[in-house]
Amino acid sequence: MQVRFGPAGNPDSFQRQGHKSSLDMPSWLKNMGLDAYEYQCVRGVHIGEDMARRLGERAAENGVALSIHAPYYITLGTVDPALREKTKKHFFDSLRAAHWMSARTVVFHPGGGAKDRDGAKSRALALLAEIVREAAEKGWSGIRIAPETAGKPAQLGNLEEVLEFCAVGPEVVPAVDFGHLHAASQGGFDRPEAFEAVLDRLENVLGREKLANLHIHFSPVEFTAGGEKRHWTTLEDFGPGFSPLAELLAKRKMSATVICESAGRQAEDALIYKQMYEDYKKSIT
Repeated sequence: MQVRFGPAGNPDSFQRQGHKSSLDMPSWLKNMGLDAYEYQCVRGVHIGEDMARRLGERAAENGVALSIHAPYYITLGTVDPALREKTKKHFFDSLRAAHWMSARTVVFHPGGGAKDRDGAKSRALALLAEIVREAAEKGWSGIRIAPETAGKPAQLGNLEEVLEFCAVGPEVVPAVDFGHLHAASQGGFDRPEAFEAVLDRLENVLGREKLANLHIHFSPVEFTAGGEKRHWTTLEDFGPGFSPLAELLAKRKMSATVICESAGRQAEDALIYKQMYEDYKKSIT
């Protein structure tokens, strides 16, 4: 049983201390007491092979587990042939970079689906199956592909849809963003039962084996009637709170990676989340 904690991208404090390269992140995180890092490719995959391999080496040296967030431009349910090919390219660019840096997981947003939900989901499932098959042919089948729960109801990626995506193949696993679930449900994750229901549903549908090392995103989120508006930090009064999830992870003896997406304080808040988890773990054992 191991729960890792770390940031999505490089926090403000990393840059304030004079660091300019993500190659410095693994040792910086280790010194903070963190052991996970999600490399951000949300605006496109621009990292080259040399830097990716060096980042992977430094992560291994410092005991930091790597993941990648694929570009936001992915639209699995599109009817446009050109966008379909671009979506595949974003996936393959991300998987190639993950292969270079020995990252275990590529996280992605499935994309929009408001106008034709059923049609978009059907197309998304078919394209994802095609991507998984072609990724295996390219030798990338060991990299997990993780659809992320969406922060807006208009987007593909509610919990049930993510579970359907996970049925495409063993490489497809959930990325559960509890901030997104909180926003999409208009603040529904203000009680422990909401977190428990998600973990129960995941285990009932996927089984414990596929839930090994569950990939989690967490941060306080502001929302409107349309869902997620923006990310905040533990310094502001926005939900969801991490304490209920920390307790459940400890009680259930789960293995997981918790990536914090707090705005600018993602490493500092990841450390706060880690301490909450460690406190519950000590009280239970």
